[in-house]
Amino acid sequence: MDKKMVAVVLSGCGVYDGAEINEVVLTLLALENNGCEYQCFAPDIEQYHVIDHASGSITTGKRNVLNESARIVRGNIKPLKECSVDLYSAVIIPGGFGVAKNLSTFAFDGDSLELNSDVNAVLQKFAQLHKPAGYMCIAPVLIPVIYGRNVRMTIGNDKDTIDYIERSGCIHQLAGFDEIVVDEEKKVVTTPAYMLATKISEAKAGIDKLVREVIRLS
Repeated sequence: MDKKMVAVVLSGCGVYDGAEINEVVLTLLALENNGCEYQCFAPDIEQYHVIDHASGSITTGKRNVLNESARIVRGNIKPLKECSVDLYSAVIIPGGFGVAKNLSTFAFDGDSLELNSDVNAVLQKFAQLHKPAGYMCIAPVLIPVIYGRNVRMTIGNDKDTIDYIERSGCIHQLAGFDEIVVDEEKKVVTTPAYMLATKISEAKAGIDKLVREVIRLS
């Protein structure tokens, strides 16, 4: 049997202004350990701003989301608009503030968030084709826009984000770093990852489960 191919959507490089690096690496490792192949994608756009990860402060300069994402995956990445959804069994979106700043405007607009056009088009296509999707850390904030109401998910236990999810008409379930929540009908799997994890091993526990479940659903 041919190996399953999974698309992984990244949002830059670094937790404060891009993709959470540990979550990305753990996701790719789990996919390989479960016999899957993958292709990483990112929108070819300028990221919202640049954060000095040592001080946490905003710094000068501009960076490109695709080019920054390429740092994590040794250059093996393609522009998101080139993602042919028909070729992939599933999609996974790791977290990091890049999801809320680059893939969407959630960090600034909250309930009125808008998605980058390429992000919206690709993730909508996965949903329309009823292909499994895994969203971790802050990435579940995209789900109400992609799937609409009544999707069961988790963001961990962050009250403000839970309030947004429930206002959007979706169903939030509290979960620990080592747990997942599965919406069988929508084929959506979520896990808190670094919304709750304080160590790499804790993040790994939930991400491994998410990857296995996404594969099962596909």
